[in-house]
Amino acid sequence: MLANDVRWRSLYACSSPFSSLAVSSFRPRWPMKPSTSAAISPPSPGKLSDFGIANNMHMNGPEMIKYEIAREASVVDASSSAIPDGCEPVHLNLVARHGTRSPTKKRIKELDGLAIRLEALVTDAKQILEEDVLQKIPTWLWGWQSPWKGRGKGGELISKGEVELYQLGVRIRDRFPTLFGEEYHPDTYHIRATQVPRASASAVAFGMGMFSGKGSLGPGQHRAFSIVSESRASDLHLRFYDTCETYKAPDSDIALFAAFCMQKYRKNKEPEVEKMKEPVIDQIVSSLISRYHLNFTNQDVKSLWFLCKQEASLLDITNQACSLFNPSEVSLLEWTDDLEVFMLKGYGESVNYRMGLPLLEDVVQSMEKTINSEKEMASGSPEKARLRFAHAETVVPFTCLLGLFLEESEFKQIQREQPLSLPPLPPSIRNWKGSMIAPFAGNNMLALYKCSGNTSKNIVSSGDQRAEYFVRVFHNEIAVPLPGCGQKDFCQFKDFKEKIVNPHLVHDFNSVCTIKMKLPESESQPQKPCSFMCKLSNLLGRKTTKPVNESQKNEL
Repeated sequence: MLANDVRWRSLYACSSPFSSLAVSSFRPRWPMKPSTSAAISPPSPGKLSDFGIANNMHMNGPEMIKYEIAREASVVDASSSAIPDGCEPVHLNLVARHGTRSPTKKRIKELDGLAIRLEALVTDAKQILEEDVLQKIPTWLWGWQSPWKGRGKGGELISKGEVELYQLGVRIRDRFPTLFGEEYHPDTYHIRATQVPRASASAVAFGMGMFSGKGSLGPGQHRAFSIVSESRASDLHLRFYDTCETYKAPDSDIALFAAFCMQKYRKNKEPEVEKMKEPVIDQIVSSLISRYHLNFTNQDVKSLWFLCKQEASLLDITNQACSLFNPSEVSLLEWTDDLEVFMLKGYGESVNYRMGLPLLEDVVQSMEKTINSEKEMASGSPEKARLRFAHAETVVPFTCLLGLFLEESEFKQIQREQPLSLPPLPPSIRNWKGSMIAPFAGNNMLALYKCSGNTSKNIVSSGDQRAEYFVRVFHNEIAVPLPGCGQKDFCQFKDFKEKIVNPHLVHDFNSVCTIKMKLPESESQPQKPCSFMCKLSNLLGRKTTKPVNESQKNEL
């Protein structure tokens, strides 16, 4: 069994001061205890179409699954409780990933390289293989060229992504008519997006759906609306991963020294994650070589898997790259993607999600502002919604801060800084599925409800008349039980703060993300005085920080 062949090793000699979830703490504990909620299980061997590969594709981490499929096949229990009579929504927070996009420029280049590599493989095979063996090579491999060949740009929101966000806006408006029935004002409906074009374009598409029929522009009676963006370098709410020093690992001597001594962040983790995935990839490489008699490498398999996901999700093609893999191999490749998301963006390291504390605090602050406004009967129209559009690196950490996709005992583990089990290998059931957590257009909504005094008495056993506000969390539009609130999907606001939010607030962004280092004693000795020309030379020769767009190469 492959699980027995995997060797987990710690690649670090130091532990992080901000997390006890060090890689060295992880050990495979298979099988993981199955969730009590409905979970997605890898299918048994069968036809590729039975596996649903046409819809269950991921990309570079979060699976590139079609949003409507993720919503319908959510791993959470869809049997949510009914909203009690006398309760009405008074505010909504939305944190959404951008819609479906084209491959990035870096990935387009990778696919161009794959085309050259495949041509070399089949050319070599033609020279050394017999005719009957050559027939085992899929015909599409002969002369294949990337559909994106020659494109100098990429990563933009495509029409499919526009539709996803437009329809999401329409559905949310229809689901909460009392919230979105008022006349538009930017202070009432606050829309925020990152500066990345696909995120802001997603916000535009969403707003067109949300406010369609409420203006005077064109046949659809659209109206103009405001979208606010902050600089990439200072956006703590939606791009905290860009400003978190311990996560993004800037190229400086200080950061490298800190990484060696104590800090562990994404740049240092990526090679280890690849090491964890290696036995699985090795096995699949061996199978493909045996099946097709082509001398595939590990990188070939990774690129073909990426191509499979691109073809299936963007082009609805499943009879080319995807057909190279059997269902068992697809299941294993999905696991490698899930492992990567878990380790680099999810519960695998507490810095992954704790760097998102500014976003969580902003969400709670908006709820408290609404509650205070309601209690004080403030004049004017209060804020009804904060609508945010960002990236997988935003949605996944925020999902973890809420404790979603965990058992109640696991939620307590992360609050006690105790390590979680890695996602178990197939065929064991796992809750952690990147395809369900952050697909394109994936989202978390937090609806704040106000319940009348008599209603809140019935909901809250203490009968506290003041406990009239409740929170309901929706993941991909489905109400989900909260492990931190006794697996209830209608959580008293006070409990939401005390049991889910406040335990995280023993940390703050600065303590999590500021690199703390102690220089060796030899380096901390006083330096000789420096002349004016010496200082000027040091100033002119100082390294500049890496341009922001360099750190975006793996952004989803």
